[in-house]
Amino acid sequence: MKKVFRHLTFYVFIAIIAAMALGVFYPNAAVSTKFLGTYFVDLIKIFIIPIIFFTIVLGISSMGNLKKVGRIGIKSIIYFELVTTLSLLIGMGVALILKPGHISKSVLSAAAVTKTTTNKSFNWLSFLQSNTTIQALLLAIIAGIIINNHKNRLNIIHQLGKISHYVFTALKYAMYLAPLGAFGGMAFTVGKFGLSTLLPLAKLVACVYGASIFFVIVVLGGILKYFRLSIWKYLGAIKEEILLVLGTSSSEAALPAMMYKLEKMGCSKTVVGLVVPTGYSFNLDGTSIYLSMAVIFIAQLYQVHLSFEHLLMLILILMLTSKGAAGVTGSGFIVLTTTLTAMHTIPVEGLAFLLGVDKFMSEARAITNLIGNGVATIVIAKSEKEYLNPIH
Repeated sequence: MKKVFRHLTFYVFIAIIAAMALGVFYPNAAVSTKFLGTYFVDLIKIFIIPIIFFTIVLGISSMGNLKKVGRIGIKSIIYFELVTTLSLLIGMGVALILKPGHISKSVLSAAAVTKTTTNKSFNWLSFLQSNTTIQALLLAIIAGIIINNHKNRLNIIHQLGKISHYVFTALKYAMYLAPLGAFGGMAFTVGKFGLSTLLPLAKLVACVYGASIFFVIVVLGGILKYFRLSIWKYLGAIKEEILLVLGTSSSEAALPAMMYKLEKMGCSKTVVGLVVPTGYSFNLDGTSIYLSMAVIFIAQLYQVHLSFEHLLMLILILMLTSKGAAGVTGSGFIVLTTTLTAMHTIPVEGLAFLLGVDKFMSEARAITNLIGNGVATIVIAKSEKEYLNPIH
């Protein structure tokens, strides 16, 4: 029991339970705690750029093999595309089989969707300009290459290593505030939207969570099993990060800690530095499941028949638009708007019916994204023989 009480996971879990209780019984008080979650996520975001920068720079400059860096990048992109396409198919398949949209629109209360979908569309320039993670990644790669060829390479690596150590130490102390952040995020969600809003769309929420669990256990579990690793041991190793994402609804809140944890598992600094930040923009497995399911849900809600050609076109469109589902404010609805507009067959106004429960499904998306990016990092590390301490 002493060990349990010393573990941060225990306090995050208690904070989430307490937050849900406060949200149900005292919703006004719960909503007022939003600042705790917001400030915590903002605090952790401060660490994201320096941790990405130092991890990648030290990884590339220490490796001394730039061809290997390029190979890791290419492998990552191929893996991301294959796995996210599979997640799109799973989301679509679950929606087509279980039909969560076969309900009457009269039992739903559509919120005004004007502010969310006003003529916005996704474009790559906006994505790159607003995505500081990708910008830090590119800058770090360039710096790593320059240092790799510098005559004082070893001295620079030593100095950067010391700074990196101080950054991770500061992050360690910042993470002690995780229970407060999780409490504020969960209390606000339950207090603001109320668990009662889940009832009309409970089947859709259940489908999203069910598909996400299936994807993690069967697909990601199967991938790890191929490399002789256990999905359960892996999930146990990152339980703190999973609970943190559950409380804050933000996978970014766990990004720095996840990078540190993957290094502790045995993944090399180079692989962690290249795969994790890139994956946060291009390997969004949970988001892909949700996007394909949401489109099918709206089609079913409006009784729009989708032929095989429509479904194929939907997958092709989402393969492109889903890659921009990070780094842009309100990006989930923007991506859905862009997809539905391109389809020309499904009413865009159907997005209004998702607003009430979208917040409750964001946890499933964020947690699945987190787990998926960790698995991607381990897979690339194993394939490159850069996995030093396997978890069996």
